[in-house]
Amino acid sequence: MPSGSIHVKVSGALQDHIQQQIGDDGLYENASEYIRALIRRDLQSRDEAWEALQKELAPAMRADDSEFVTVSAEDVIRRNKRR
Repeated sequence: MPSGSIHVKVSGALQDHIQQQIGDDGLYENASEYIRALIRRDLQSRDEAWEALQKELAPAMRADDSEFVTVSAEDVIRRNKRR
């Protein structure tokens, strides 16, 4: 996979935060390392969210059609207003 570069300009509080994360006092050697770690964490969170959604929907996906009840949009709106 070819390597590419992305240049991002940050200032103010964002720049200050990045500076705190890098160098002798931070966990990362440079800003690029920190940004890559953030992206990896974001990808992991996305994967975990997808797995959680699949787990939540699994019982419905396995359910027999007879277990489902037909409702109208008005039924859903009325139900949600009661909550």
